[in-house]
Amino acid sequence: MTTEEFIRILSSGDVIPGGSPVHLKMHELSQEAIRITMQINNAYHTHEEIVALMSELTGTDVHPSFSMFPPFFTDCGKNLHIGKRVFINSGCKFQDQGGIFIGDDVLIGHNCVIATLNHVMDPDRRADMTAAPVRIEGKVWIGANVTILQGVTIGEGSIVAAGAVVNNDVPPLTIVGGVPARTIKKIPVENPNGKQMGTTSD
Repeated sequence: MTTEEFIRILSSGDVIPGGSPVHLKMHELSQEAIRITMQINNAYHTHEEIVALMSELTGTDVHPSFSMFPPFFTDCGKNLHIGKRVFINSGCKFQDQGGIFIGDDVLIGHNCVIATLNHVMDPDRRADMTAAPVRIEGKVWIGANVTILQGVTIGEGSIVAAGAVVNNDVPPLTIVGGVPARTIKKIPVENPNGKQMGTTSD
């Protein structure tokens, strides 16, 4: 099975049976990701070396404007998509088999966890999994120790407060926080005519 076929199957939303060829491919990719992330985490690297290692990890050309403070962990890497001017702070753990899509100008704080897999609830099928993507749109700021669960989209320009657990979509220009995350307020911004857009929620 090719990596492209694997990603296509994971993107279908179908259940992945434990021990199936797709599950075995998942294990193969995890071993490659462990090898590359150990290189990232166990020695000092220049900015250029970090970009090169992340490009190898993702199988894409990560933009030179990307920056990261290791350590960084993922058990796949090949379904991680990173925009321009993205910063990832230290200790983040990404589970990207189902797809993690990070837009331009995103800031991700310390120890952020992003999960795209779930196990089925039936105890006799607990090894079976489902996948759904996480999408972080442009100019989002994710605080420290945030957990983002599968299938969530975080709208453009939003802020996720430190320690939040995000299990539902976040609208654009919104601050959310708590466990589970709830709207705190809208973010006021100025449009080109100098008028404020966005108001504090009641």
